[in-house]
Amino acid sequence: MYPSLQDKRVVITGGASGIGLATVQRFVEEGANVVIFDRNKEALDLVLTENPGVKGGVALDVSNEDQVAEGFRRVDKILGGIDALISNAGISLRREFLEISYEEWNQVMGINLGGMFLCAKEAIRRMQQTKTGVILFTASTNGMDGHPLYADYNASKAGVIELCKTIALEYAPWLRVNALSPGYVLTPMQRAEYTDEMLEVVNQQIPIKRHADPKEVAALFAFLASDQASYITGQNIPIDGGETA
Repeated sequence: MYPSLQDKRVVITGGASGIGLATVQRFVEEGANVVIFDRNKEALDLVLTENPGVKGGVALDVSNEDQVAEGFRRVDKILGGIDALISNAGISLRREFLEISYEEWNQVMGINLGGMFLCAKEAIRRMQQTKTGVILFTASTNGMDGHPLYADYNASKAGVIELCKTIALEYAPWLRVNALSPGYVLTPMQRAEYTDEMLEVVNQQIPIKRHADPKEVAALFAFLASDQASYITGQNIPIDGGETA
């Protein structure tokens, strides 16, 4: 546990499922005041019902500039500001390159990279008032190496890593910005794309021989948001069971 996270005002995007939900639950356990952004209102409402420690939620599309701006105005009313942004919302489409439509390309880029851009801008504008804050992006090992059937996803996550590094340089020393690059994590999105047999084939290629639990990624988010990580900024940190080794 990290005492420095107590009462911190935290926004977590894509917080109604998978890594995002695990991160919401971890930060609530840490005593943080959390607001969730998620475009799935039904899932968001369920999370808010089942997790009464969450301060609020806003149903929005992170790729929509007006909706993001309104979402942060809601955060201002609920939390009175923001100390940390966990920019996690993302989508994935499993397609061969020539089968990816330009509409699909723009959708993936808009959410996975554009959403990071829009949310970071709104967060930094608020953090500038106190000259303190932390922004953490969910990138991916797919943004570090080539992976067939995910050209749009790979490109978007590579962009997230460079966006992280650039913002970190521009707003140091008062703002810390880092990216996490999970490898294979057993999330609903992963289960939707892989059969049990496919999952097992992947497991055998990972040195630790299994997918990550979303809670393990959430634990890294908590550490990086805490004062224990006060000298870490501008980094992309893989959490992949040794996959990229």
